[in-house]
Amino acid sequence: MTTMARSLQDKLSALDPERRAHIEAEADRLHGELLTLRELRKAKELTQVQLAEMLGVQQATVAKYERQGDLLLSTLRSYVGAMGGTLKLTVEFPGREPVTLEGLGDTEDPVRRRRAAGGGPDNGARN
Repeated sequence: MTTMARSLQDKLSALDPERRAHIEAEADRLHGELLTLRELRKAKELTQVQLAEMLGVQQATVAKYERQGDLLLSTLRSYVGAMGGTLKLTVEFPGREPVTLEGLGDTEDPVRRRRAAGGGPDNGARN
């Protein structure tokens, strides 16, 4: 039995047009996310070398972050924080107000952080 290698274009061409359009739209969306970190850094008029120094990493690491599509939240928080920004993660559900998640990517327990900020003791409730 022989197997022929197929290109991505061959595989996409074999899909129904609606499925192909969905895949191409998702690829465009992901590509836009990959450009976002680089554009954010450039908007702050920073080079990769400068940002790497601020983060305490090598320039190659910053380049990797900018190419990578799946960063840890703690890495993204550090990247944004080094430029003076704050990372906020908002969850939206249909028919409900958006909810901002706290503590994701932090190395500190959110309950301890709230207590330190005067948010009162934890009542042990879990939702």
